[in-house]
Amino acid sequence: MGAEAVITNWAGNVRYGAKRMHRPGTEGELRRIVAGADRIRALGSGHSFNLVADTSGDLIRLDSLPATVEIDRDAAAVTVSAGTRYAELAAALHAEGLALANMASLPHISVAGSVATGTHGSGCSLPSLAAAVTALDLVGPSGDVLTLTRSDDRFPGAVVALGALGVVVRLTLEIEPAFEVAQTVRLDVPLEEAADDFDALFHSAYSVSLFTDWRGDGRVWLKQRLDRPGPGWTGGHAADTPQHPIPGVAPGPATPQLGVPGPWHERLPHFRPEFTPSAGTELQSELFLPRSRAREGFTILRELSPIFSDLLHISEVRTIRADDLWLSPCYERDTVAFHFTWKPVAVDAALAAIEARLIPLGGRPHWGKLTTLAPQPVAALHPRSSDFAALARDLDPDGKFGNALTEALFHP
Repeated sequence: MGAEAVITNWAGNVRYGAKRMHRPGTEGELRRIVAGADRIRALGSGHSFNLVADTSGDLIRLDSLPATVEIDRDAAAVTVSAGTRYAELAAALHAEGLALANMASLPHISVAGSVATGTHGSGCSLPSLAAAVTALDLVGPSGDVLTLTRSDDRFPGAVVALGALGVVVRLTLEIEPAFEVAQTVRLDVPLEEAADDFDALFHSAYSVSLFTDWRGDGRVWLKQRLDRPGPGWTGGHAADTPQHPIPGVAPGPATPQLGVPGPWHERLPHFRPEFTPSAGTELQSELFLPRSRAREGFTILRELSPIFSDLLHISEVRTIRADDLWLSPCYERDTVAFHFTWKPVAVDAALAAIEARLIPLGGRPHWGKLTTLAPQPVAALHPRSSDFAALARDLDPDGKFGNALTEALFHP
């Protein structure tokens, strides 16, 4: 435990204002630190691009706690320590012949942090990663542990919770038997064709992603689950060499392609855990729209592309199934997500122009990424935000786990 000169996010471009960083080695030590703090928040793998994880008090990392992966085959569930990264959990499950139904693009991210911000993969039948949670244990302001399960009325408000209810120490997730996936890439896909054929394209495989700069054509990643084959899709033409999601970048960090079958956890993410993912030095934003507005989103982004394409590393289109979690960007609606990986330059003007057109279509910004919207308008986009504010007051009446962003969102 001690002060650190600079605490930053994963990309090194967001600096946190915390006074100290704690790395407890036991749950008892963690509970004592929380009980004795005036203001404290947990920091996961730091894969956020705003100050959602910041605090004026202390930050606490959970990666020094004992790593646990406890499998309950009868319940088809696994209980995992919150600081565990998805790559570690996936390897442990696969070794036992088991799997998660879904993974995000990056296996590098922590389970608790990903769940808390509504992180997702892609697939019309696949909800966000948080929807797999069946129970969680969180340390409250007095240091006591509260267990919430799906049978508790508060549970839908406590899963995607931005760290504002306490420090999550364990989560229980749904699991299933291991399966194999084959990944192929289609190149030179006209965006007009992808938009017109959107439903067929995104239902053509277990997981589908489209990459583009919105000025030229697109590239489509098709991840076919071998025990649940989709109809496939034949737009563009098949890549005959491995690809990176960003054109021109060496494909080494990307997961295996060319239709070669392999384990689920080595195909569902876009990137291998042993490499620096994506562009490395980058900014990110993402907007979640009702899936029914996908065609309009394509039209708007193609129209606006002259003002932002040069600022992009790449943009990605994904789909996510609806869930019932209060702060989930996919709450009660099937969703299309427009993600933007930006070069490390000034992007506010371009992002504001995009948001001005997509927010009126029902767009909701990602909780852990950039937005030009003020906090209160963001909260207003979530129909259960007032219920979440009441839950936060109940579980954390003195605001120990709040920060400037969560207070502006839910307690203005």
